[in-house]
Amino acid sequence: MSGKRAGTQTIGCRVTSCRYNSEGSGCSLSKIEVEPSPNCHSGEACDESLCGSYVSRN
Repeated sequence: MSGKRAGTQTIGCRVTSCRYNSEGSGCSLSKIEVEPSPNCHSGEACDESLCGSYVSRN
């Protein structure tokens, strides 16, 4: 993906335990940071990245 479209994307999120989750399917942040998982190069999507913007509701 390219940064050329900055400001036009929407962020969908179903992680309801996150403080920024809104209405169960959206994100109230204007941007998110996606970070690689440390020391993991499996090629499996569930292993390769994490949302660095996640904050627990608690």
